[in-house]
Amino acid sequence: MELPAPLRQAVDALLEGTPLSDIQDAARRLSQRYRAETRDGSLHVGDTLAAKAYLATRLPATYAAVRQCVSETAARRRDLAPSRMLDVGAGPGTALWAAHAEWPHLGVATLVETSAAMREAGARLAEALPVNTRWLAASIEGGLTDIAPADLVTLCYVLDELAPAVREALIDRLWALTTDTLVIVEPGTPAGWQRILAARDRLTALGAYILAPCPHHAPCPVGDPDWCHFSRRVARSRLHRTAKGGEVPWEDEKFCFLAVSRHAPDDRPDRVLAPPKKASGMVRLKLCTSSGALEERLVTRREGPSFRAARKADWGDVL
Repeated sequence: MELPAPLRQAVDALLEGTPLSDIQDAARRLSQRYRAETRDGSLHVGDTLAAKAYLATRLPATYAAVRQCVSETAARRRDLAPSRMLDVGAGPGTALWAAHAEWPHLGVATLVETSAAMREAGARLAEALPVNTRWLAASIEGGLTDIAPADLVTLCYVLDELAPAVREALIDRLWALTTDTLVIVEPGTPAGWQRILAARDRLTALGAYILAPCPHHAPCPVGDPDWCHFSRRVARSRLHRTAKGGEVPWEDEKFCFLAVSRHAPDDRPDRVLAPPKKASGMVRLKLCTSSGALEERLVTRREGPSFRAARKADWGDVL
């Protein structure tokens, strides 16, 4: 997956004139903070240079992950057509771009972001979108007061930066602000999955319907040392490769997510939880099923249509 052309062009314009060595240094510092899931009271992206490093090195991957999550959400609620969006911890507007790609008629978006540098970058990028945007510096810890509810609420790569008690209060508040669908995305690490599990338990207790990725509302059947996560391959531009010191023209972004709604999903298909193992005349699949169980399913050529579907299936697909 690549960034949409208007977004890529807007990013290039923002980065123009910034020395590559400065972006590389800032990118290394940013990567260290993200990998360590550092919570020291400072913002990961606290200045303009850090924001530019984020645009160069992290935005393509986070966009790809969020875009996939939004697409999976839309597939489970085919009548979902949000007109108002609320994005908390919006960064440079990643979820806004992903949502607009899925629902072009999205008209109004409120974006909450603590970092002034990110708000400025996001507002500049959003000028390329036909969406009425409002950027707020509201405090997540402050309870997000004076914010109107929205059809679509998103929280992407935010929970890892918050203390557990704050996370619980935030989930409750976001559900109260959700008139239809809430999407949460986290890094595809064991810790990210635990945060998604906690949100899943809290939201289902509040009456939310799970749209994706789970095909059921039963307790999650995935246990240690495994964890439920997915992957999206991201094309790297020349700047992206150089800023990250990479050589291959792609990277794989691992992510966990949860999409819930006030309305039941259209269907509950089984989901492929790992890369399928394919051999001549057979495919072995690891599935999370609508019954709430994990299943290792062997599909052979004799099963005709099921075999053809299994041959096409990839990690994260529904079956």
